[in-house]
Amino acid sequence: MQKSFVSLAVFGALLASGASSALAAPDWSKVPKTDIHVFHPGVSPLEWVQGKGEHSGAVGLKKGESCAGCHIEDGKLSLDVKRLLSKELEPKGAPKVGTYPVGVQAAFDATNLYVRLTFKAPAGSGDKSDKENEVKASIMFPNDKVPMGEQVGCWATCHKDARTMPGADDKKTKHAEAGVLDLMQWRSGGKSFDGSVSDKRNMEGGKAGASAEGSKSGDTYTVTFTRKLAGNAVLAPGKAVTFGVAIHADNAGGRFHHVSFNQTIGLGTDGDVKAVKQ
Repeated sequence: MQKSFVSLAVFGALLASGASSALAAPDWSKVPKTDIHVFHPGVSPLEWVQGKGEHSGAVGLKKGESCAGCHIEDGKLSLDVKRLLSKELEPKGAPKVGTYPVGVQAAFDATNLYVRLTFKAPAGSGDKSDKENEVKASIMFPNDKVPMGEQVGCWATCHKDARTMPGADDKKTKHAEAGVLDLMQWRSGGKSFDGSVSDKRNMEGGKAGASAEGSKSGDTYTVTFTRKLAGNAVLAPGKAVTFGVAIHADNAGGRFHHVSFNQTIGLGTDGDVKAVKQ
């Protein structure tokens, strides 16, 4: 009986050790950081991007080119920031800061992808409708059924009739015309969400098993996301996956966020951000 007890105890210890190892957080000191610049998009939904005479990239999108391919040069944004902050693109009143960098690190193992964001959230959001959260950080991954998902990233969910757009129904949340985007979000009020965007935005019931935790040190936020490789958007070693980042700063809500263009994370392969195998 005593021998059996010892064997079970040892076996349990080995299981616990294995589980702890499998769930161990990446050593971020060994993971390279890439700065991705986010910007305030104002009232520039997908329909505006595709419109004739309003956006010179419409022709490029029809040819299969991407937003990032035109607007990112050597890792820096190529944008008319004054126009972004003008009454034309933000009639309610734009935030004081048009664009800022977000440091992105990524790592993966046999089961999960880990993404770490570090950033200084600027004040002067132009909107303080979220009283409970000073900051929200989100990441979305479109699956291969989302039209132009690889070209436009999370812009595939941004439509002129979405909530907080001028004249739109305030109950209409962001939506994809087809396909599904995995949505992960962290809120400084203490919650994280594993959701999705399809015909509407769902903050619960996602398939990626996502979780997030964050902290603030001085003026810098650090947010770490964990999601399964499996999900609506399937990730795999040797594959680059499209993603987009959105940050709501200074209690901003709705469209008053700063977003990235379509970017890629390469899991052990080339990408705008290269995920290191752990």
